[in-house]
This record gives sequence, C-alpha cells and structure tokens, in this order.
Amino acid sequence: MELVEERLIKKLMTSLKCESCGQNYEVYDIDILGHREDLWFMRVSCSVCHTQCLVAAIVREADRSGAAAGPGGVERDEARGEGIGEEDVLAMRQFLKSFDGDFARLFGQGR
Repeated sequence: MELVEERLIKKLMTSLKCESCGQNYEVYDIDILGHREDLWFMRVSCSVCHTQCLVAAIVREADRSGAAAGPGGVERDEARGEGIGEEDVLAMRQFLKSFDGDFARLFGQGR
C-alpha cells in the first residue's frame, strides 16, 4: 500500500512546475523523504535548471461530502474555502525554526 501511495504522490507532484524555470517536474525528480498521516515531505530537483527544494504537503483523499478533488482524487482544500492561511504559514515557520533535519526521528524510524 505504501508504494502505491508514493506513486500517487509523485504523479500529483508532476503537475507542478519549477519555480525557477517553469519546467514540469518528472516522477524521477521527486524523492519522498517520509510522511506522517497526511503530511508528506519530499525533495524535488528540477532536471532542467537543477534547482532543489524541500516540499511539505498535506495530501488527503477527497471525502464523500462533495469536496472537490484535484489530480488523482486528492482533496484541494482551497476548493472548500479552506486555503492556506496566515496561521498555517506561521505554524510551518515555527516548526521549521526548531526542526533539526532529522526526518528519521520525525517519522518515528529513528527510535
């Protein structure tokens, strides 16, 4: 099941473009670092301009209440009027300030 989820996440990421050059990412440009529940961490590298970035994304399956779904059946919060707000950005900023880069510990694999 885990590999199926990872393939779907990578496929979803191919719909995004590199912020530096505008090239769409390819499946092989995306490394899944780990996830905990709906929060996924990925390292994305552009095969054209070689820009690398760390992506943290919340990915959920669409519910049956009629919430709009994006590519691959993944829910898009902004379709329900719950886009990323200032509080979300501040919470991620606070998390990143204290995050030491230990993904194994974050995902419970380094115990």
